[in-house]
Amino acid sequence: MNFTWLDDFRVLAETGNFSRAADERHLTQPAFSRRIRALEEWLGTELFDRSVQPARLTEAGEWFRAAAEELQAHVARLPGEARTVAESQSQTLRLASTHALSFTFLPGWLRALEAEAPVGRIELSSDVLHRCEALLQQSKVQLVLSHAHAEARGALEAAGYPSARVGSDELVAVSAPDARGEPRHRLPEPGGRTVPLLDYSEESGLGRIVRAVRGAELAQRPVQPVFTAHLASVLRTMILEGRGLAWLPRTLIAEDLEARRLVEAAPPRWRIALEVRLYRDRIGLGRAAESFWRAASAAETAG
Repeated sequence: MNFTWLDDFRVLAETGNFSRAADERHLTQPAFSRRIRALEEWLGTELFDRSVQPARLTEAGEWFRAAAEELQAHVARLPGEARTVAESQSQTLRLASTHALSFTFLPGWLRALEAEAPVGRIELSSDVLHRCEALLQQSKVQLVLSHAHAEARGALEAAGYPSARVGSDELVAVSAPDARGEPRHRLPEPGGRTVPLLDYSEESGLGRIVRAVRGAELAQRPVQPVFTAHLASVLRTMILEGRGLAWLPRTLIAEDLEARRLVEAAPPRWRIALEVRLYRDRIGLGRAAESFWRAASAAETAG
């Protein structure tokens, strides 16, 4: 079987249209149809009912759609798993961390761990949460560090990846101060004057948490999203310029709050308590990563 047939099948299953699917796969329709037919001949059964338009999956086609997705996911993991086996004795640790924690929590956390035991070489990938999750799911990294909240379960929790709590944080609604030191943009009461909101994108893990924990209440308040970004650091810059209010991690803005460059823009009950969690691959991590995992887990338990 040719693995490109799986992508051909996926596109046709989504569109039900041979011509459109062929265009998407950059093939002529006859060539595309031959590849679908070759897949069906290899399996020994028809996957599509061609007597209707758009073409529909047969019962065997519905089964194969799930099987193909599982197969492609497994193939995507193979390079990372092979790397893990090859690095079983390696002293290099492959860690992914969300941007917010890479700049705030991570450096001090690593220093504390290094004070107890050697950490060794670390290859860090810093990205938005869903890409960090994908790196671990594909075994391209061994560990992921991210914020977490029980009401906003992510892909790693859903898939049963082991994790350990290694720290804590808090999301705080903040604004730049006015001339009197009061919030320039305060969270309004229902029916009040509309206030600009600086919001997280759909890709943001912090945005996922804000929407899950405070989304329903925010929908009852006259706030108007005026700016969206993946990164908390970008929202911080916009808030410092007085563009609106946003929920930012305390680890990122502790100095701003102390210096009164930023002030809380909502009552304390609007704060969102966060965990900082370390997720690990479900297969063997290799000597360096296993040692790091044990040290990180033990340090939080002792704390």
